[in-house]
Formats: sequence, C-alpha cells, structure tokens
Amino acid sequence: MKETVIEAINIHKTFDLGEIQVRALRGVDLEIYAGDLAAIMGHSGSGKSTFMNIIGCLDVPSEGQVLIDGRNVASFDRDQLADIRNGKIGFVFQSYNLLPRTTAQENVELPLIYNPSISSEEREHLAQQALAQVGLGERTHHLTNQLSGGQQQRVAIARALVNDPLVILADEPTGNLDTRTSYEIMDIFQSLNEQGKTVLIVTHEPDIAHMCKRNIVFKDGKIIKDFAVEQRTNAAKELSQLPAETTL
Repeated sequence: MKETVIEAINIHKTFDLGEIQVRALRGVDLEIYAGDLAAIMGHSGSGKSTFMNIIGCLDVPSEGQVLIDGRNVASFDRDQLADIRNGKIGFVFQSYNLLPRTTAQENVELPLIYNPSISSEEREHLAQQALAQVGLGERTHHLTNQLSGGQQQRVAIARALVNDPLVILADEPTGNLDTRTSYEIMDIFQSLNEQGKTVLIVTHEPDIAHMCKRNIVFKDGKIIKDFAVEQRTNAAKELSQLPAETTL
C-alpha cells in the first residue's frame, strides 16, 4: 500500500480583487505518495502554482484541508507552519532565490541556521554534503554571481535537500535554462527520486513532464488528468545524445 505524504481534500481558493472574485482552485482532491516524481501541468491561470503554494504552506485555501505527513495544517499557527516549511518541505524556484554576494555553501546552510540542535560544524558538513550530491562539491566557496544559471539552480536544489525534507516542491525549475542544462537538472531530480526522494515539479514543458513518473494536469482550477507516464524519458540518456558543446 502506498504511503501518502501530502493529501489535498476539496481545496478551493478564491482571490478577492476589489469587486471581482477569481476562483483559482475549484475543489481539488489529490494524494502525493512517497517516492512520487510527479509533474503538475496546465496553462497559465490553470491553478497549478496556486495549488503548489497551498500544499507548500505558503498560502492557505479558502476551503478544504491539507494534510502533510498525516497532520492537518489548517490549525497550525505561524511558527508551526514555519517549522513544516523548514523541516518537511524543500523548495526550488525558477528564479533560484539565492542570496547575492554569498557563497554556495552559505546559501545551502540557510535552512539550518534556525535549528539550535545543529552546530556550526555540522551545518557546514551537511551543506557540503548536499552540494556534493548535486555535483558542486568543488564549488562550495564560489559566490553565487560566479556560477552559471544551471549551477545556481543546483545550489537551490542542495538548499532544498539539506534538511532531508519529506518532499521537494519545484516551481518551474527549468524555466530559465537551456535544453542541456534543463536535462542536467532533471537528471539530478531523477537520481534523487531513485534514492527515495519525493519530488513534485510544476512545469509547462512536455519534455520535462515526460521525465517524471506521473503527470497531473490542471485546467480552470481543477485536475482533469492524473496518469502514470509510459516509457518515461531518461534524462541522462538524453544528455548523452545531445551534440557536444563547443567553446569559442
């Protein structure tokens, strides 16, 4: 029997824009299982990012319940929600959201700073370990502005990993990247998933969605499709078949 890590029950979300009400979500029911590598798809305005924000405890539903690791977060106060976000969920964003003029390691250490049970030495070790996991073991002391876009996204993934979260939520993680770099990022997500990580990715790119095990499609605030991907694409294999990069 599959273990449910996140359950959304009859989620509605309405935004009040003056005299206009926008119904972003209209009764969404969804279970995310341990070991999922799922893509959330849909056109702009379909509700996919709103849904991601709600299950990530960045926003609250107008109606319905969200259970994370079996706990209903509706009754949680601000501190409890912060603990859930910091301890149970790893976030990866399209724009990386890294601190400028700081090193890769310092960015990855950030989620651990607020944990008094972790010493500074252990924090450094965990950050270095997470960076090594995403192939940046030799870039720990590089400033973020010395890194390429793909390397910055790897730092963001390492930061999401460092607390050993229950689930990684990635919102358009390849949206700012070229094809090769996108596939490199998906190779990391596939490898992490093979190691047991649960990963949920918002994407509008069909080729990225086909690298996931499961596709969940939103339209007009509802889920219209939820299916297992047949013969999914292996990112490492696709990378090996791309033309070699040329240098000037």
